[in-house]
Amino acid sequence: MGVRFEEIDWQETPIGVISLRRRRDPLLDVDVYEVKLDDEYLMSSLFSVAEEELARLGLAELSGGDFDVVVGGLGLGCTARAVLDDPRVRSSTVVERLGEVIGWHQRGLLPLAESLTADPRNRFVEGDFFAMAAADSGFDPEEPGRRFHAILVDIDHSPRHTLDSGHADFYTPAGLRRLAGHIHPGGVFALWSDDSPDEDFTAALAEVFETAEAHVVPFDNPYGGGSSANTVYVARLPAP
Repeated sequence: MGVRFEEIDWQETPIGVISLRRRRDPLLDVDVYEVKLDDEYLMSSLFSVAEEELARLGLAELSGGDFDVVVGGLGLGCTARAVLDDPRVRSSTVVERLGEVIGWHQRGLLPLAESLTADPRNRFVEGDFFAMAAADSGFDPEEPGRRFHAILVDIDHSPRHTLDSGHADFYTPAGLRRLAGHIHPGGVFALWSDDSPDEDFTAALAEVFETAEAHVVPFDNPYGGGSSANTVYVARLPAP
């Protein structure tokens, strides 16, 4: 049996105090890992279904193999792990703004940490995903301007509920066009959202990408009366 409660790490960052906690859930009899930013819950290991589906739904749109993938946002590592579970993936570049979060994985503080750090296909890049998306140099500091087959993002709560007001431009057609410049023709952009499907955002995607769809991903919620749901948007560029 695990400890009833442990604050594994607590650090001040430029965007607030971030903390990693582990608690024993008496109802489910499991250890639950949680991340908080100040007093706001960002993620929980209990609710990782949609984060994993972000990778699966996005990569399902691709044909062929030897894919180079960007994951925007590391967190508990659920999306990054699901990307690496796809044998067609050649490389995974995980962009995370907070070096503290990367450090949790490098120090082996999370259940998925070792499987990520030990996989030679995986690399962590400390940086602001949204600034990198807007820049011509893109997401690979070692190869400026490099394009990828898929870019999968789980950072903000939703296109309307961002962690930073400076992220808002990313979700406009202009911001999405800049992002599309980092994706190979025929490649994919996918986004996790905590909100219900947003018709305005789907329309913005459709202005830039050839196809755009909002997938509702249900999951069990023992605290919310049985089930809850997130949204995963998947958009694909025209093939060459």
